Amino acid sequence: MIKRLFDLVLSAVLLVLLSPIIALTAILVRFKLGAPIVFKQQRPGLHGVPFYVYKLRTMTSEKDSMGKLLPDHLRLTAFGSLMRKFSLDELLQLVNVLKGELSLIGPRPLLMEYLPLYNTEQAKRHLVRPGITGWAQVHGRNAVSWEERFQHDVWYVENQSFMLDLKILAMTVKKVIRSEGVSNGNHVTMPVFQGTTTSSEG
Repeated sequence: MIKRLFDLVLSAVLLVLLSPIIALTAILVRFKLGAPIVFKQQRPGLHGVPFYVYKLRTMTSEKDSMGKLLPDHLRLTAFGSLMRKFSLDELLQLVNVLKGELSLIGPRPLLMEYLPLYNTEQAKRHLVRPGITGWAQVHGRNAVSWEERFQHDVWYVENQSFMLDLKILAMTVKKVIRSEGVSNGNHVTMPVFQGTTTSSEG
C-alpha cells in the first residue's frame, strides 16, 4: 500500500512538473516524425495480465517494398536517439503508473510473445507490478544480456523494499544524466529474446 501511494503521489507530481517538456517533445515528434505521436503496445503486467503501455514515438514508419517495417536502426532518427538518450519517450508511462498498470520501480514490461519463453525462475519477474525503471536498468539497462537482466529482475522481486526503490530512483537519475546503457552492441535496443538454452534454476 505504501508503494502504491508513493507511485500515485510522485507520478502525479512528475506529470504536472514535466508536462511542459512532454508537450514540447510531443510537438517535436509530430513535426519531425509525423503521426501518430504516441506509440501504444500491449505488454504483460502483474501476473502477465496484458495492458497497453504508452510512449512517445521515436521511430519512423518506413517500410520496405513488401510493406514490412524496416529494421529499428534504419527507422530510428537522430531526434529519436536523443529522446531515448534522455528517456523523454518514457515520460508518458507516468500515465500508466497513475492507472495502476505500472509502478515507478519494477521489472520493465517486455513483449507478450516472451511470456512462454521464460523458465520458472525468470517468470518470477511477473510476481510484481512492472516498472518504468528497475534494478536491471540501473545495472546495465540495454547493455547487458537477457540472462543478466532477468537475474537482476528476479533479485529485485526477492529483495524489494521501499528503501531499495528510493535507491533505484536515485541511481536512475544518475544513469539518465550520463546516458548509460541505452544501446546493446550494434543494436539500438535489446535484441529479440529467443529463450534461455540452459536453466538458471538450482
